[in-house]
Amino acid sequence: MNLKYSSDRKIRMIAHVVMIFLTVCALLPFILLMMASFTEENTAIRYGFTFFPKQLSMAAYQYIAGEWQQIGHAYLISMLVTVAGTLLGMLICTLLSYGLTRDFIGKKFINIYVVFTMLFNGGIVSTYYIYSNVFHIKNTIWALIIPGLLLNVFNIMIERSYFATNIPEALLESARIDGATELTTFIKIVLPLSKPILATLGLMTAIAYWNDWTNGLYYVDDTRYYSLQLVLNKINENAAFLASNSTQMSGMMHGTASIPTTTVRMAIAVIGILPIILMYPFFQQYFVKGITIGAVKG
Repeated sequence: MNLKYSSDRKIRMIAHVVMIFLTVCALLPFILLMMASFTEENTAIRYGFTFFPKQLSMAAYQYIAGEWQQIGHAYLISMLVTVAGTLLGMLICTLLSYGLTRDFIGKKFINIYVVFTMLFNGGIVSTYYIYSNVFHIKNTIWALIIPGLLLNVFNIMIERSYFATNIPEALLESARIDGATELTTFIKIVLPLSKPILATLGLMTAIAYWNDWTNGLYYVDDTRYYSLQLVLNKINENAAFLASNSTQMSGMMHGTASIPTTTVRMAIAVIGILPIILMYPFFQQYFVKGITIGAVKG
């Protein structure tokens, strides 16, 4: 008994050491990013980014505050796209996933069609043509939302598996015997029992929308619809982007040369990850449960 206890204790200690090491590895890039955003521009250029910069500065955040009309607008666009895209995406995925667990005419065809779209797509050229010339979503807010709605086949498969294995069929049959319609059963029974998987996939979908910049790169030329990630990408591509859209006409930040472009990138990245960091603790319990509860049962 003592040998078994000693062995279990050693295993737990090793597991704790490994998890602490992985946690440190995950945190160090964020700490370096934050310290880089507080580094003085010339110091960052000369010595690079370090955990202990030679000279600290708030210039990057002061510039962001002064340019909040531009950067703040992109921030609001990102929030709007993330909320709308996540809600619409989860609605489509959940309804289709639950429908695929029911028996109806044409179910096999729809299953094959869904899987086929996961394996093959039309390519960027045909996709761009359809969205731009048929749906006419280019340079609209829908250009940042609609393409992501049609790329959730993996989520559909996960949700379908969850509904099929974790929602008792007897419970659904009891609801039907009591006179509940399919929609009533879905809303009052299936959804409440599916909080872990919905929260997990919802968080993953929100992160995907928040971090997306490719849709903006393909379909948005109008700066009014630039998301935060697209602004950051434009800064990485062209240091003069902020200056060309600057609202500051005087002062030390006027002109491309005086803009702390190197540290501004880091500061925008810090601001960009804050919503995800603040949101994750509220979803953590569902996230862990949703990942484990959908495992293959033996």
